Order: sequence, then structure tokens, then C-alpha cells
Amino acid sequence: MNKVKVENVMSNTYVMVDGLMTVAEGIQLAKQKQVKALIVKKRHDDDEYGIVLMNDIAKKVLAQNRPTDRTNIYEIMTKPALSVSPDMNVKYCARLFERFGISRAPVIKHGEIVGMVSYNNIVLNGMADLSH
Repeated sequence: MNKVKVENVMSNTYVMVDGLMTVAEGIQLAKQKQVKALIVKKRHDDDEYGIVLMNDIAKKVLAQNRPTDRTNIYEIMTKPALSVSPDMNVKYCARLFERFGISRAPVIKHGEIVGMVSYNNIVLNGMADLSH
């Protein structure tokens, strides 16, 4: 059986932002780069990455009627972002997503982001090669 790893299915399209960026700027960047999540940079070596999904913006900003130009990314991010290793088997990545109720995560190797993986990546790129 072919063991498909996260690195085989992950996307190299991701956007790193500063936590002080406004939500309005974040939305613009996400539209421009066609991504569904923004990764929030670490402030220092001992810090962790954060993540903001477009549905976080919908729930925490739009639904609550907060101004997008006066709300900062750090106020609505999830931190630490749950991350996965490029060597992880996609089967376990899917189980992790299910357990934590997430649909995408940054892929981290040696403390650095190398890509993003989502349920879509796993299904579209990984399932074609999987046999039970």
C-alpha cells in the first residue's frame, strides 16, 4: 500500500501576516492571493504561529458587527495554530483534523512553515493514491 504523506499533498500557497495587520487588510490579501487562511508570524523565537481562517472573520468580526478596519488580526486568531509535520501520513492528518474540528493547518518542518494542508488537499491529491 502506498503511504501518502502530508508533503505529497500540501499546498505551497500560504500567506504570512503580522498580527497587527487589520482584518480589512487581511481580507484584501486573502482575496489577492486566493487563500482561505492567513498564518500569523511569530513575534520571537519562543512564540508560536497563529492562524486566521476566513470563517473566523465571518464569525468573530462580521457577525458581531466589529469594524474590519479597526480590528486587528491578533484579536481573532487561533494561537497556537495546530500544525502538522510534512512526514505525517495523510490518514492521521485527516484524523487529527476530525478530532480537533479543523479543516486546514500549516505544515511545519524544523520550526518553519513549508506549506498548508487542508481536507481538500488530502481528498483531491491524497485519496487518488490510497487503497484500503
